Amino acid sequence: MCGMPQQPPVRSTAPPSPRPRLDASMSLLTNVMDHSLDDGYAEAAARHGTEGRRGLPRSLRGRLVLAAGLVLAAGVVTLGAAEARMAAPKLAKDREKLIARIESGNAKADDLQKSLDRLRKEVGDRQQQALEKHGGAKGELVALLSGATEVNGPGVKLVVNDAKEADQGGGGGPRESADFSDTGRVRDRDMQRVVNGLWQSGAEAVSINGQRLTALSAIRAAGDAILVDNKPLAPPYTVLAVGDGRRLSTAFQDSADGQYLHVLHENYGIRTNISVEDEVRLPAAPSLIVRTAEPIAGGAGKRGTDTGKGTS
Repeated sequence: MCGMPQQPPVRSTAPPSPRPRLDASMSLLTNVMDHSLDDGYAEAAARHGTEGRRGLPRSLRGRLVLAAGLVLAAGVVTLGAAEARMAAPKLAKDREKLIARIESGNAKADDLQKSLDRLRKEVGDRQQQALEKHGGAKGELVALLSGATEVNGPGVKLVVNDAKEADQGGGGGPRESADFSDTGRVRDRDMQRVVNGLWQSGAEAVSINGQRLTALSAIRAAGDAILVDNKPLAPPYTVLAVGDGRRLSTAFQDSADGQYLHVLHENYGIRTNISVEDEVRLPAAPSLIVRTAEPIAGGAGKRGTDTGKGTS
């Protein structure tokens, strides 16, 4: 049987197609990793490096000018340091001189204070002698009433102190005034009322922080400080009064001035404490200066003149 001839199978001679890359789907990430620095940044960095190298002067004249400027700047810094070093010993000497002047002034002030105390004692002794000579049996009583002698006996102790928060306070009330602000501080007028209330309640002698009060004493203010006979006192203010302790305490607390002190405590936080004492000791007044009053017996033709020191 005849048949058609069979063709041999045809085989392709083309090369096989390459296998696809495994990271073909990550082409964007691969490009970023391969080109981490943008071309623009690279060009700018290269240009900056070239300009930086060109910043220094290349000519001899330019280099000399730059060197001269650096030497001048170094000279100015060195000169300033040298002047500071030279001025330091002078400042130290000036400081030592100032300290020496302060110490010398303090020593002179101490000597003057000692001399003042000695003179006051002499004046007090002479006053006492004059009272004993001219007053006879009444000399001791006059000295007691005038504050010229130290006294002791039963009485009361009244402590008045600023409020714990002395910078705070409200307006109005018994302390309302155009001259003072209510800050929880004890004022001079407060102490005036306290002392007057004790005198009115039967006190025979009164002192504040060791400062004896007499008929010539004055309680004033200098800023926030309280002055008693021009001597500044610091809180707390301790008021000692000689008298019948229980009666004096009761009479003072029931008086208008005692109630005033109670209002200060309630409204402004001013701290107060009063106690009855078996014995209190009050010093003598430093000195008594009478400028207008004169004894009746010897003042017939000199009434109204300045007599200097004397006794009340």
